[in-house]
Amino acid sequence: MTLIDLLTLAQPIYWKNPQKIKWLEAKEQLSIDDTIIDDAEKRLQRFAPYFLHTAPETAHNQGLIESPLQQLNRFNHAPFANDQKLLIKRDDILPISGSIKARGGIYEVLTLAEEIAGKHGLIDDTKDYRQFAELKFKELLSSYTIVVGSTGNLGLSIGIMSAQLGFKVVIHMSNDAKQWKKDLLRQKGAIVIEHRGDYGEAVKRGRKEVEEQERALFIDDENSIALFSGYAVAARRLQHQLQQQSIDVSIDNKLAVYLPCGVGGGPGGVAFGLKTIYGDAVECYFVEPVQSPCMLLGMSTGQHHDISVNDIGLSNKTAADGLAVGRASKFVGQLMTPLLEGIYTVEDTMLFKQLRALYMEENIKLEPSAAAALNGPQMTGSKAKTHIIWATGGGMVPASIWQQYFEGGA
Repeated sequence: MTLIDLLTLAQPIYWKNPQKIKWLEAKEQLSIDDTIIDDAEKRLQRFAPYFLHTAPETAHNQGLIESPLQQLNRFNHAPFANDQKLLIKRDDILPISGSIKARGGIYEVLTLAEEIAGKHGLIDDTKDYRQFAELKFKELLSSYTIVVGSTGNLGLSIGIMSAQLGFKVVIHMSNDAKQWKKDLLRQKGAIVIEHRGDYGEAVKRGRKEVEEQERALFIDDENSIALFSGYAVAARRLQHQLQQQSIDVSIDNKLAVYLPCGVGGGPGGVAFGLKTIYGDAVECYFVEPVQSPCMLLGMSTGQHHDISVNDIGLSNKTAADGLAVGRASKFVGQLMTPLLEGIYTVEDTMLFKQLRALYMEENIKLEPSAAAALNGPQMTGSKAKTHIIWATGGGMVPASIWQQYFEGGA
């Protein structure tokens, strides 16, 4: 039975990437290097005074948008040895928009705001970036429109940040997007355009809108280096947190990281950042729903964006709305080909089972897409000493909606 045959059965599988190679060899083949992370770190530091001024919840991190790294003491369903650790990266409670998309989405909006303000000579070098809260900046940025296609969380991060800075923002959302996310975006001042099609259709319509307008800017989750750079910064933040917790990462003490994957930008950025720090001492795994394994399909066939899960008879329907993507990013798929350890798939029933267990045992509330990574150690069989589940979202889910998740429904 071929891999395609296995995927069409829509059952959980683990695919070990046969093209992964050693880091020193792989990095020579990559189209980017860690200078993009250097630039992103510097820009986020420049904007730290702005967030201290406008987002008090960032004060404990000196204006940086960051999440805690938390040990899981009771939720540990893998056959771990006594010297193995299981932790969770709490991007579900990232400030501003409560998901991993706050890293890439907000960062790209900041990049655009800085470029526009600089082009118009508005930035005063004698002042810090609290100046971006001034009326003259909002008036300038209000003449520009930011457009994006999204299943939900990317739209939230971009919509909230864009509106706060003064941009007009239009979010094209697929039929997989949750109604509460659409409602929240409208409350924040974004224009939400709903589509009957999936994520791919929302992106297509967003791109078309930008072509037809002046001063319209499209944020491309599939191909944006800025988005990718914002996500990659998370690796350096994680390195500092591991050091604070006296957790050693080396060839003899490997780190395994489990990342839910939609189109690929978020997990790809984090994985790339981790590889630049730890090289062969880190194992990076992606996880996708059984009905939406677009990255697994694209990487395993080498066709990347040129093949859709619909092409092999899968529905692309899942309760994990942020992962309901039919075609993976070609940019990320090609970049991950020599780097990624493997990809595993998960059924929706397992998402809700793991979501409930995590809440009951650790009092952590995730949304279904974020719960996808929770059974990574079991599915991959990794022998790493330290395992990190990347919790990608859930902090903004209304209580009534989360209760539905807890009860096993979407």
